[in-house]
Amino acid sequence: MGERISQSVSAQRITREAADYPSVLRSRLGENAPAELTVLGDPSLLRLRRTALFCSARTPGDAILRAHDAARRMRDDGVTVISGFHSPIEEECLRILLRGRQPVIICPGRAIEAMRIPKDLRAAFDTGRVLFLSPFTRQPNRITKESALRRNEVVAALADDAYIAHVKPGGGTARIEHMLERWSVLRADGA
Repeated sequence: MGERISQSVSAQRITREAADYPSVLRSRLGENAPAELTVLGDPSLLRLRRTALFCSARTPGDAILRAHDAARRMRDDGVTVISGFHSPIEEECLRILLRGRQPVIICPGRAIEAMRIPKDLRAAFDTGRVLFLSPFTRQPNRITKESALRRNEVVAALADDAYIAHVKPGGGTARIEHMLERWSVLRADGA
């Protein structure tokens, strides 16, 4: 699985009132903005332009190929990508992105204070390229449908633009797509 987080690395909390708290969360989510964010890694990555990556869990083959191509373009162009990296295609895209040098912001759909950093993320984390961000403190310890939806709302709210590999009509990703449209978040073409 993963290694225990070293003693020198600890999760930090950023309250809604803190200067480091992304103002875009307050402006887009209003009172629904998380009271605190928990971060593990370099919080200055939140100041970079971010492209959100979303994909429904069940995806047709042509969308999978387009998503892989988009991830390679984002990697090669040095695009900072933010995602839950939870669906199978999002996980594959993370593997592609980790072969680059650009920052990646990973948003698990659960609390991260006691999280183990997976071995495949350790090198990128240790070089400051990976930031873990969660809108949850202490609970939930495991991802739930509700926590995944909340996480995706926060990822969408933090996005400057977004790449959606596939949307299942009526699914959670469709809801996120509508939020992005409402906020006029530009739809990235994978670059």
